Formats: sequence, C-alpha cells, structure tokens
Amino acid sequence: MLRFSVFAEGSVTDIVDFSGAYLLGSDGVPLRAELELRDRQIICRKRATGPAALSILWPAGSSGRLLMATTRLQERERPYILEVELLRGRLMRLAQKREEWVLADCAYSAEERTEIDACRETLIEALKTDDPATAARIAQDGLERSVALGEQLAANKAQVLIERRRQVGGFTRRVFGCRVDPLCADDKVCTKLAGAFDFAVLPIPWKTVEPHEQEHNWAALDACVERLAKERLPIKGSDLVCFTEACIPDWLYIWEHDFETIRELLYAHLARVIDRYGSFIQVWDVISGIHAASCFAFNFEQLMELTRMAATTFRQLAPQATTVVNLVSPWGEYYARNQRTIPPLLYADMVVQSGIDFDAFGLSLFFGMGTDGMYTRDLFQISTMLDRFAVLGKPLHITTLQVPSCAEGEPNDAWKGQMSPRAGGTWHAPWDEDVQADWVRGIYEIALSKPFVDTVTWRNLTDRDPHYLPGGGLLRTDLSPKPAFDSLQELRTTITGAR
Repeated sequence: MLRFSVFAEGSVTDIVDFSGAYLLGSDGVPLRAELELRDRQIICRKRATGPAALSILWPAGSSGRLLMATTRLQERERPYILEVELLRGRLMRLAQKREEWVLADCAYSAEERTEIDACRETLIEALKTDDPATAARIAQDGLERSVALGEQLAANKAQVLIERRRQVGGFTRRVFGCRVDPLCADDKVCTKLAGAFDFAVLPIPWKTVEPHEQEHNWAALDACVERLAKERLPIKGSDLVCFTEACIPDWLYIWEHDFETIRELLYAHLARVIDRYGSFIQVWDVISGIHAASCFAFNFEQLMELTRMAATTFRQLAPQATTVVNLVSPWGEYYARNQRTIPPLLYADMVVQSGIDFDAFGLSLFFGMGTDGMYTRDLFQISTMLDRFAVLGKPLHITTLQVPSCAEGEPNDAWKGQMSPRAGGTWHAPWDEDVQADWVRGIYEIALSKPFVDTVTWRNLTDRDPHYLPGGGLLRTDLSPKPAFDSLQELRTTITGAR
C-alpha cells in the first residue's frame, strides 16, 4: 500500500480533505482503491499492481485550492511526505511540457528558466532535509511557486500561439458558441445571443421530445429554432444520445434489459429529429458522455455499437452535417468509483480505431463544484490535458465550458440545496464575478491556442437559465452583463474581428 504523511504548521496533521481524491496508474488512468486517514497517515490500498500517483485537493497559496497529483510511486513501508511528492509531480510535468514548447518554438525565457531552477532547488533542499516537518514546509513553498509558475508559463505560451494562429488564418468562421435553453430563450435572449456569439447550441434531449411513448412535444424547440433562424444565428444540436437521468424518458426504463429494442427506439428518435431539424442544424453532438454515465447497464461492446449506430444514422440521413462524439470528465475520475464505465481517452481511442465515421470529438469542462469531474484544476493542468487529444487525429470542440461566479448563498441563494462551490476548490480566490472573468479569459486563450481546437461553447448565457452550475451564466438574471461577458467579447473581437 501507499502511505503519505501530511503536515500543518510544523507537525503531522490528521485533518485531510479527501474530496475528489483518487489514485492514478500509467497513462493517467484512475485506479480503484480505498483511501483512509489512519494513525495520522493517508493509507491507499489499490486493487492493481505497479506504481500509482495520488490526486488530492490541496492548497496552493495564491493559486487557490486545486486538485493536484503526485508522481507515480512504488509501495513501501515508510510513508512518503505528501507535500514533497506533490512538488515532485508538478516539476516532472513542467519538464515534460518544456520539450513540447521547445518543439513549438516557445522556449523558456531566461527569467522563466531561473524560476524553474529555483523550484528544483527547493525540491532538492526538501529531499536533503532529515526532519519531515521541515521538508514538508520547504516543499509546500516550492509547490506554491511551481503551480503559479506553471499557470504563467501556460498563459504566456498560449498568447504566443494564439497570435500565430490568428495571423495565418487558423480559425474557422464560427468559433464562439453558447448553449440556449428552449424554455428560457425569448426574443430578447436570442437577440443578445446573436449579437455576442457565432452560433447557438440547442439541447434536444429525448426526455423533452418524447416524454411519453409515442407522444411528441416539439413546441418549445420549434419556437426556439424559429427565433434563432430569425436572428440568422447558426444552430448546433446536442444531447440527442445521452443516457443520464436528465435526458432519458421515464418510459424507456421498461426496456432497460432489452438492448436491441433500445437501439431500435433510439434510431427512430434520431430519424425524427433529423427529419424535423436537419435543414436548420448542420452540426450535431451525435452522442454524449456514454463512457462515463448511463442509467442502463450496457457493456463495452454495446456502448461502442450505440456510438457507431448514432454516427452512421447521421451519415445516412444528414450526409452534409458535421458529427461530434462528445466526451465528459476528461480526467476520468469516475472510473476510480465505477467499474462499469470507460476511461475517456480509452473510449476515444477505441472510437477512432473502430473505424466509426464521425468528424470531431467534443469535450465538456466544468469546474467549481465538489463532484467527480468538476473539482477545480489550474490552467496548466487543463492545457496539458487538452494536448493529449492532439494524437487522436480529430478536431476538438469544447462543447460545454463553465465555472461559477458566486460563492455559496449568493446571489439569491443560487447554491441552495447544492454542494458549496468551496467543496470543489477555488482558483486564485473564492469564486466571484471577477474571478470568473479572469478564468474565462485564461481558459479561452489556452483552448484556442491549440490548432486542433475548432470551437468553444459556454454553458449558460444567463443566470435565469436552469442551473447546472449556479451562477455560471455570463449575464445576470436581469440580463445585465457580468465582467466575464465583457472579457469574452473583447477576446472574440481580437480573434475573429466580430463586433
């Protein structure tokens, strides 16, 4: 087993936050394990052989409270010092990125090299120290410096690469999107949406379209499509094939053990949607998140068959459309808790290797809530994760992106009845409108600096939309703009020239 000692104010502590903690094996794949705090040590019993890393929510000074990982470590009786191993893990990942940035002609400046060397010296000093408490204190200081340095490096390199991409015309005509809720999209919202974004994303979940078997409800969707068409705003369809509770009609559960019937019913549903909206919508998220969450106990082969069926249906019935296979929770924390799921990059690689005919991958990113897939990570980690998609050979669409703009209970008790955003970590400071604006600018620049990222879509335009992340809209409930909205519009003007 792996053991870690944790220190606070010069002594071993028995106060450790296990929120979101999990183990990682090779290639960053989460491992099933039991984690506990016993005898003032973190005890990790993994169900696989070989070295493993611990990912845990940890304070990083002015950078916030972030989910971070150690290096992969061998089992031993003597406990590791958590702060030292977190610092070692961060420096290892910085070294790996250095090679990539050099190849991209974005080598470190003299000042950046000096700071990296200083962080390395901190690790060496911590390793030389005989007193574990002193080693932890030295390593924590180095960790805070290295996290801040990593974010700065990622941001600096992104600005260089995004400007190069802009100069060579590397962006498509439609880069910036926003999701629209059909029930909240009145004329005023659609007008604001059309003035601020290049396209709208329209969710078309099966549960909304067919709440009762063979009884279809198109009214809200029809009205929304009509409003968006009036504004001449291109539309992207999403949530068509998604097996979460929010998307599956209740009546479908009677067939949960009959895969063939569900597949036939799903094909009929897709055919109806394409027939009704195919002339209005040219880009579709054909299937979303089935690798991570499903109300049905489908096996691996069945999930792949549903993916193939969905993509093939669109190729046959809408041959000119762009088809996107959407992934969620890109670090795959859920796999450490649920053996019926598939790690995201394994699923993505199998989709490619299986010869399924589709055009691009999509990726959903949420941060700021204490649940798997939504614990806060810094921009360096996000940038590194996005780079892993480059090897798949497909364009990438950031299909949903969101962080909150308020802490618990504000405004208007937005978080009432839900887990506090503090439980999901913080980025630089507790979430508020200014922090959200800074994060928006940073993450969009990181994403759009990648030549394989085609589009980025924000989740909610307004705070009056049904909440996924409370306070996550770019407009307040009265439709007045938050700083994040203004920041995004400035970036859009810079990149696409839109006004």
